[in-house]
Amino acid sequence: MRTQLYIDGQWVDGSGTLDVIDPSDGSVIAKVATSSDEQNLAAVDAADRAAASWAKTAPRIRSEILRKAFEMMIAEADYLAELISKENGKALPDAKAEVNYAAEFFRWFAEETVRISGDFRMAPSGDKRILVTHQPIGVSLLITPWNFPAGMATRKIGPAVAAGCTMILKPAGETPLTALAIVDILERCGLPKGVLNVILPAQTGPAISKVLHDSRVKNLSFTGSTFVGKILLKEAADQVIRCSMELGGNAPFVVLDDANIEEAVKGLMMAKMRNGGAACTAANRIYVARSIGDKFIAEFSKAMAALKMGVGREAGTQLGASVSIKERNKIAELVDASKAGGAKVHLGGTTPDGAGAFYPATVLEVSKDDKILANEVFGPVAPVVLFDTDEEALAMANDTEFGLISYVYSEDLKRAIRFAEGIEAGMVGINRGLLSDPAAPFGGVKQSGLGREGGFDGVHEFLQTKYIGVEI
Repeated sequence: MRTQLYIDGQWVDGSGTLDVIDPSDGSVIAKVATSSDEQNLAAVDAADRAAASWAKTAPRIRSEILRKAFEMMIAEADYLAELISKENGKALPDAKAEVNYAAEFFRWFAEETVRISGDFRMAPSGDKRILVTHQPIGVSLLITPWNFPAGMATRKIGPAVAAGCTMILKPAGETPLTALAIVDILERCGLPKGVLNVILPAQTGPAISKVLHDSRVKNLSFTGSTFVGKILLKEAADQVIRCSMELGGNAPFVVLDDANIEEAVKGLMMAKMRNGGAACTAANRIYVARSIGDKFIAEFSKAMAALKMGVGREAGTQLGASVSIKERNKIAELVDASKAGGAKVHLGGTTPDGAGAFYPATVLEVSKDDKILANEVFGPVAPVVLFDTDEEALAMANDTEFGLISYVYSEDLKRAIRFAEGIEAGMVGINRGLLSDPAAPFGGVKQSGLGREGGFDGVHEFLQTKYIGVEI
């Protein structure tokens, strides 16, 4: 288990240590190194020194490193899943699914590395040739969250390697071990020193501000809350650093009156309960046509009640712990406020006794103005609102500052597409509860972020376009 910082191709001790906690019982898994301001600067130094040679490295070489990393992640999937479950708390099936998902980013971007295209054509005036090429943007700061410690790391590292950028990775303090394990894999796959560096500042805010104000840092890729994203955008503005931001979500899940209820319940179980609800793609506002409301809630509650809650690594567990007691308490407070405001509890809704950051699968029936609907509930809580018309459902779905992902269920494809086109979101699932795919562009609109990750778009977040006019 790697617990040190990784700077300029060396595993080094930090200025202090941080306890990594198993949220299922509060025990300390490991003590990881935290970085000083000097070490953060050393990481920038290393990335800057490696930048020129790495940018010139043949695409095939970069591609092979990513391909090998994919193969190694799959070979070591059981170990990685166990590590994720320990530090994050999620159930082992979710952790294994994350490892496979995370590894696919390395495979996808291994393929994209050798397919970065340019353009060569005659100008309309006929006086020159227009040559368009794409070059690595340079030193990139990658900041990842705790909910998908493997998937969010590879989704950023993969395209940065493909583009030829050097990196400084700052993983979440709650889940650094998974990120360090992935860096260890990349080192064993031959990633040159200085290309990827890992820091973990004890005081994140001031330390990251200093890194962002270093003129050698050219790019920021952040996944996290909209609140923190706004702060980082302001910090990045001083040096005009290009930013890609995957921020908060508050996804609506709309079930129209002609939907297949059985399929819609299955889809909602994926959209809501993947990762125990701790996902920016999680369905947080469930809107169901009133004519099928009672039947849908009954079937959904039955499916939720069947989930086994427990320590993530125990056999049969389907719902693990939240990442911390603090996060679990946030969930409980939102539910308690909703109950006090008149919500009808169909399932769960009570914090269990005993150790561990656990909260049960919960189904609430709420009014359309319940305050819980304005919050991104990062847990297994499903508030359901009944509606009468498609127009009413669409208005409620769009009544949010977020626009990451949405879901709609209907047996009438024309109706569903018309509804999807009206939803203000960067991604829409029609009769699907799981959309994330390394080959698809992932990102939102409104205050859910800037740019896209994954797909063909992912590499271009780490490239800059250069136009060369050629006299012929």
